[in-house]
Amino acid sequence: MRGFIGARQTTLASEIALTGTGVHSGAPVSIILYPADSDTGLRFLLSNGDADSTEIAADQRWVTGVTLCTVLGDGNGASVATVEHLLAALRGLGVDNALIEIDSAEVPIMDGSAARFVEAIDEVGLAELDAPRRYLKILKTVSVEDGGAYGELSPYNGFHIDVEIDFVANVIGQQRIDLDINPGSFRRELSRARTFGFMKDVERLWAAGLALGASLDNTVAIGDDRVINREGLRFPDEFVRHKALDAVGDLALAGAPILGAYKSSCGGHRLNSLVLKALFADEDAWTLVDAPRPSREIRHAELSHLAAVNFAAERS
Repeated sequence: MRGFIGARQTTLASEIALTGTGVHSGAPVSIILYPADSDTGLRFLLSNGDADSTEIAADQRWVTGVTLCTVLGDGNGASVATVEHLLAALRGLGVDNALIEIDSAEVPIMDGSAARFVEAIDEVGLAELDAPRRYLKILKTVSVEDGGAYGELSPYNGFHIDVEIDFVANVIGQQRIDLDINPGSFRRELSRARTFGFMKDVERLWAAGLALGASLDNTVAIGDDRVINREGLRFPDEFVRHKALDAVGDLALAGAPILGAYKSSCGGHRLNSLVLKALFADEDAWTLVDAPRPSREIRHAELSHLAAVNFAAERS
């Protein structure tokens, strides 16, 4: 399997505490990421410092909003927004299990990318657990058309992203990124790409109660067909890289690392969510498989051979 991370599940080696601001709410936010046991998955704990805390799994079944960000809700009024960058960092670095305690209704935007989350995870490192890593294997192509957007998940021996965007604004235009996702490529190619927006939309968003915490410190601002931020872009194609970052985070809501290729054109959070819903609606399109666990007798040099393993397609 390309981008092979490991045969066993992982969690954080120790807890991580971060503070920031919600990009839409403008409110201060504190989060603590805790290590978690095998098969916990990625879960949010909405805490007000009392016994009425609510847990919401990072799962596509709990998506309640896809306008400008991805929102998870429990159906009873509790919700957490802008989860995609943090989930992208966790999935991109191969973290299978973590409990994310948050004291607000929105994950902090940090610098508009996943870079701070990646740095924090790298600072504490990962701990390997005893249970085998479980993958969601794509068995056949599932596709969705939504207006002028198109997305699909198809079989692939690894995790691959192919994202294309096409904006009228010349500063963006048509851009595409196409790469295998593993911890190294995620850090280098996607983690630092920031969210972006158009200055002409600011007043409309403010009137709708959105983007109240947006600033040049956390958003690439586009005005009069130029980038307003003094430092410019981090990549010539930072816009499509951020769309790919969002896709990795939204696809983390599959509930397990994906063995498959994701392709999208002119998409965003809504399209990413629709493709996952279409996938799970077709029971013949996917299966869950455990990574093969190498015996202790296998020499370290031979572990690279595991990258070519094709998992059996037995449903579990």
